[in-house]
Amino acid sequence: MTGVKEVVDQAIKQNKVAVFGKSWCPYCQRAKAILAAVTKDSDLLYWDLDKREDGSDIQAYLKSLNGQGTVPHVYIQQEFIGGCSDLQAIPESKLKAKISA
Repeated sequence: MTGVKEVVDQAIKQNKVAVFGKSWCPYCQRAKAILAAVTKDSDLLYWDLDKREDGSDIQAYLKSLNGQGTVPHVYIQQEFIGGCSDLQAIPESKLKAKISA
């Protein structure tokens, strides 16, 4: 899992917004839509874990980081925000400010 750790840590560090989800998940699609509306495409990284060979390892590593076993995992400026409902609870103005900080 060392390789997975490095890949995930780098993805979170190098992107203003990083979302780890699954292609079939409506909550993941909703989180992606919310973030796409308030950030530039170049600042948003989105990985469908079910379409990656290392997806289950990535999800296990993310769970070890933050205790959340479900998707999506949303990170903004290297801070774990939570899932879709956590993201929806942030007012748009605060979300934009957090992303541009």
